[in-house]
Amino acid sequence: MISNNYFSDNEDLIDHFDSITPWNEIIEAYEENFEDFHEYQKTNKEELAYAPGNYEDAIEFYRSTLEAGGDISGNDISQIAKEMDEVGLKYQNGNVEFPKAMVEVVEKIKSAGLLPYGIHRHYGGLGLPSVVQSMLSECVSRGDGSLAITLGCMNLAETVERFGTDEMIHEYVPKMAQGELCGAMALTEPNYGSDLPNLQTKAVKGEDGVWRISGTKRFITHACGFGNAPSIILTLARTGSTTSGARGLSFFLVHSKDVFVASIEKKMGLHCSPTCEVVFENSPGILIGEEGKGLVKYSMAMMNQARLNIAAQAMGIATAAYFEGKKYAEERIQFGKPIAQITAVKKMLDRMEREVAAMRCILYEASRSVDMYRWKEERAKMKGVSEKEVKKDENFKKWEKLASLFTPLSKYYITELANLVAYDSLQIHGGSGYTEDYDVARIYRDVRITNIYEGTTQLQTVACIGGIVSGMTETGVYREYFKTEMSSFVVSSELSDLFSQFESVVAEFTEIDSTPLREELAFEVVESAARFHNSMLLERSIGRSKVERRAHRKQLTESYILDSKAILEANLTRIRGKKKSLQLV
Repeated sequence: MISNNYFSDNEDLIDHFDSITPWNEIIEAYEENFEDFHEYQKTNKEELAYAPGNYEDAIEFYRSTLEAGGDISGNDISQIAKEMDEVGLKYQNGNVEFPKAMVEVVEKIKSAGLLPYGIHRHYGGLGLPSVVQSMLSECVSRGDGSLAITLGCMNLAETVERFGTDEMIHEYVPKMAQGELCGAMALTEPNYGSDLPNLQTKAVKGEDGVWRISGTKRFITHACGFGNAPSIILTLARTGSTTSGARGLSFFLVHSKDVFVASIEKKMGLHCSPTCEVVFENSPGILIGEEGKGLVKYSMAMMNQARLNIAAQAMGIATAAYFEGKKYAEERIQFGKPIAQITAVKKMLDRMEREVAAMRCILYEASRSVDMYRWKEERAKMKGVSEKEVKKDENFKKWEKLASLFTPLSKYYITELANLVAYDSLQIHGGSGYTEDYDVARIYRDVRITNIYEGTTQLQTVACIGGIVSGMTETGVYREYFKTEMSSFVVSSELSDLFSQFESVVAEFTEIDSTPLREELAFEVVESAARFHNSMLLERSIGRSKVERRAHRKQLTESYILDSKAILEANLTRIRGKKKSLQLV
């Protein structure tokens, strides 16, 4: 793997940080008039000591965090990724042993103060907006996808922060911030993967008031904990009848010492990410939130954040694939010149670069949408303001709706395209790429899971389609979003034409009155939305970019829009053809 600072060596990422990201609105949404700074001035609470007092301080804090994270990612994590992959995990009698190099680098991250990047500073975390978290996750994932998952699980405190009692929050979240606890999500069961409403794991409340859980969960990442840190397992279990569906499910916190890890999966990739089968036998659990809202409220909120995390992971792996492929192409001499100068290879590298640029745009925009509403909800909870009161705010409701659409849209797009970028990178490496001598083989194996777990691409399509169709009505929130964003820059005729194509795709789809055909063609609509969405973001970024990068960004954007026009035209042809066939039946 390339050894360098994975933040500062990435010109496109630096461009986003320095110029493209609208920091003022994000900082205002996250810091809310720098309340934590002012509270520190009054109380001297140690956990608030690093809270920024102005915009400049906030940006500098974010930058220093990313530079430190980029340094460890590129100069430490990436350099042991091959070793970790080869050593893998050892399982025996319910215990999982991690490679020594992996444990040591996590300790280094912990010593550097970077471990609790996703935990609020009130509970001992760094206190970073979602955009910064995604940037950091991208850097770490470029170094190694497995280790990025480990750090993500050790930051899995969001659900407890948002929905737990004050007692639960102060008992568990600070320990996660200190690296004393890991986290895990236990949703999937052996016979129920994505079919969560029909889960059978049962929770029964005893006469002593303690809930006890019985059943088996499968594909549970880090249910075994990490190193010496046990896990708190956020578990979905049935408190209602076996026929009560989603409304009969509740959410619980279960300690890993009270379950048995029956096995870990032998996987194609991510060899240092433990995927566990977990047996619950009257395991004591603590109810999170209200009974009966485990799936419809708490699990869905947790999965939305998890999907954004996986999008960031795939973003990082795709970045690794692109840079490794580019390096190889520039160094590999054939026919008297580097293969990067051969037209067919250059075409692949150009496509990889513009797709990675588009992926980065949609990831950070999805993260921005989360920042624009979520922290208002969390701060309100700290102040004792009801969730119902917060949700009266129209701006809150708008961004919550947009985040609910952008999250699955970005997860689908980034993970699918990351697989294609890794495919091209391996192809550029030729026969050498098919061996384990080069890191691209591991990259290719690791990225394959990203468009499967935390909801397959097909499930993301289901999650997106309603928001796209309703959002593109005359008064829809998605159309209003595009209208607002496109008023901030001079829209090219090419982008304007692409928007008309997208409108036609949605209009043709909306006219279909056959449910099976709508389900069959939903992906075409979602893909069209993503291509226009990214095209708009890329073109918007040109004027915000650093002056010296604008010409290059404009070239990338024009090429991306051209590709998008072809894709939307194909999707429109497919939808019209299917409609015509239906009418002839």
